[in-house]
Amino acid sequence: MSVDAEKAGAGDPFTTHRSLLFTVAYEMLGSAADAEDVVQDAWLKWDAVDQREVRDPRAFLVRVVSRTALDRLRTVSRRREDYVGPWLPEPLVTARDVAEDVELADSVSIAMMLVLETLTPTERAVFVLREVFGLDYDELAEAVDKSPASVRQIAHRARSHVAARRPRGDVEPGQARGVFEAFQRAVTTGDLQGLVDVLAPDVVMLGDGGGIKQALAHPVLGADKVSRLLLGGFSRFGAITFSPVDINGRPALIVHLDGEVDSILTVEVEDGLITGVYAVRNPEKLGRIGTETDVSR
Repeated sequence: MSVDAEKAGAGDPFTTHRSLLFTVAYEMLGSAADAEDVVQDAWLKWDAVDQREVRDPRAFLVRVVSRTALDRLRTVSRRREDYVGPWLPEPLVTARDVAEDVELADSVSIAMMLVLETLTPTERAVFVLREVFGLDYDELAEAVDKSPASVRQIAHRARSHVAARRPRGDVEPGQARGVFEAFQRAVTTGDLQGLVDVLAPDVVMLGDGGGIKQALAHPVLGADKVSRLLLGGFSRFGAITFSPVDINGRPALIVHLDGEVDSILTVEVEDGLITGVYAVRNPEKLGRIGTETDVSR
């Protein structure tokens, strides 16, 4: 948080809702750095208004963040067209209890964030604000500068789009963690068969190096290819260590190379098997790994 935003006292509505505002911006943008900039902009606008005239500070702040994030999303969407290799959202270290809020954990998961990337900026804003944060259609209309009737159509279109692409199969947090622990044992011990056993036959692995670090140029499909890639890749390096952590509401591993953070490895579990493996190596996306990020609805 910036120095200016820190001026808000403990009882100030901005302070009260800051975690919510960051989460809204992050889910719309997929970048913690961009989300922080949006939240800072919201603070400046909050500080400039006559706060006594604001009947619903939460709604006002969410509206400000949504409009600013939507403007930024239109810019970054064009920028990502030139991104080198697959793009993955910036990973966030989250508290263990985030996984217990199934809706929140699903909404910030890497898999869901990738689905949201396939929406238009306005569809993404409407979906996030309606389905995740429960804004009514009048509030949505103000936030995205559309009529309520238009917002309803956009929401319907976005829901249909997401429903066709989102991860399927409800998994209890405890079961997902158990599957991940089997994955972790197999990766850390080099157990090829053990790794194949926890991967879905059609598992997909994505790697994000951002053109800075070597990573997968294209998705890798299939349990055999993904397992051999993972174990073969790690075997090429010397002092590799793994630390368990929660990333975006899911269990994950921090991969250390010679004592330094090299990458984040997280997975998506459906119906008792891992359907997605995501590796973030781009150092520009690993700056927050040492700090837990508070996300909320």
